[in-house]
Amino acid sequence: MERIAVFPGSFDPFTIGHEAIVKRALPLFEKIIIAIGHNKEKKCYFPLDKRVKWIKKVFKDELRVEVAVFEGLTIDFCHKRGVKYILRGLRTSTDFEYERMIAQTNKFMAPDIESVFLLTTPELTAIHSTTIRDILKHGGDVSRFVPKEIDLDSI
Repeated sequence: MERIAVFPGSFDPFTIGHEAIVKRALPLFEKIIIAIGHNKEKKCYFPLDKRVKWIKKVFKDELRVEVAVFEGLTIDFCHKRGVKYILRGLRTSTDFEYERMIAQTNKFMAPDIESVFLLTTPELTAIHSTTIRDILKHGGDVSRFVPKEIDLDSI
């Protein structure tokens, strides 16, 4: 069986922290699906199509990375795609507690799916999509926090 992981999130925007987690996880999996959760009732800062385009551009030379969009539960998306692993990054103890709760609920609902956590590297711990959006809203420069492939002029 092929080892495939789903890396779910809103990626609003995709950061160098997200990029680092995917790159570090590639040796562990044959394929990683970056799955952008789409909730029609949730207002995102960046349009869905732009987020998809940016992430595809970041990984354009990595054939083992796929970008997909899904609605609903991550475990349902995993089952539809035959995926047995959910990949998540952890920055802080607060992230751990939140992700632990979700992983345990997922495990109860879908015992065949494992959650795999990677700790962020220390220099990326402070990078958070919410903070990046706030910097952008106030006219700040976020180029140090997003992959170079993301066209900042189009933000």
